Amino acid sequence: MTTPQKTAVAVRHLAFEDLGLIDPVLRDHGYAVRYLDAGVDEIDPGVFLSAGLLVVLGGPIGANDGDRYPVVDQEIAALRPRLAAGLPTLGICLGAQLIARALGATVAPSGVTEIGYGPLTLTADSVLAPLAGVPVLHWHNDRFAIPAGAVHLASTPSCDNQAFSHGSALALQFHLETPATDVERWLIGHAEALSAAGIDPADLRRAAAEHGPALTAAAGEVLRGWLRDVD
Repeated sequence: MTTPQKTAVAVRHLAFEDLGLIDPVLRDHGYAVRYLDAGVDEIDPGVFLSAGLLVVLGGPIGANDGDRYPVVDQEIAALRPRLAAGLPTLGICLGAQLIARALGATVAPSGVTEIGYGPLTLTADSVLAPLAGVPVLHWHNDRFAIPAGAVHLASTPSCDNQAFSHGSALALQFHLETPATDVERWLIGHAEALSAAGIDPADLRRAAAEHGPALTAAAGEVLRGWLRDVD
């Protein structure tokens, strides 16, 4: 008898902020990958709850913007029963902030625009260990508080809360999923934000080329380690 394939559902808020490096790791672990495009596809709590694994990706809207973008509150509501059930859930950037809110923590402006590559300070022994000393991609203005019962995993000088785990959920404020070859799409898609922050895209291009190979290798280790823990 053939074993039914597991399904990983990824919630995508922008076409170019996709699973990236996560996709092949999921497929190697036997997952079929399905995208839900926010604002296009229905955010169905039943789909969130039934998925073998859920990934909530990043995007330029905020975790407190439900009054202007109803999908935000829809995702938070759909996340709550999944997190309560302890099911494997990965949140990246906006996705991490939505997980934090679903767990009762606050999300607020950090007062700093953190865009670019920089290393983390790891604050606990965790699956993030392969990222020690490896610059990751940061692209955010907001900061989540650490939810009650969660383990604080990482910080940077500009943002004290960069990651946490809560049962089988892993929330990452930073991006480890974006290969250097995809960064050009980000530079084009977020051109207005870069201009507003006074950031030269050429600097990010150079940093991606410099740090991309090490980040790709470390990200694979992190993701495989997390999947071993939650599968």
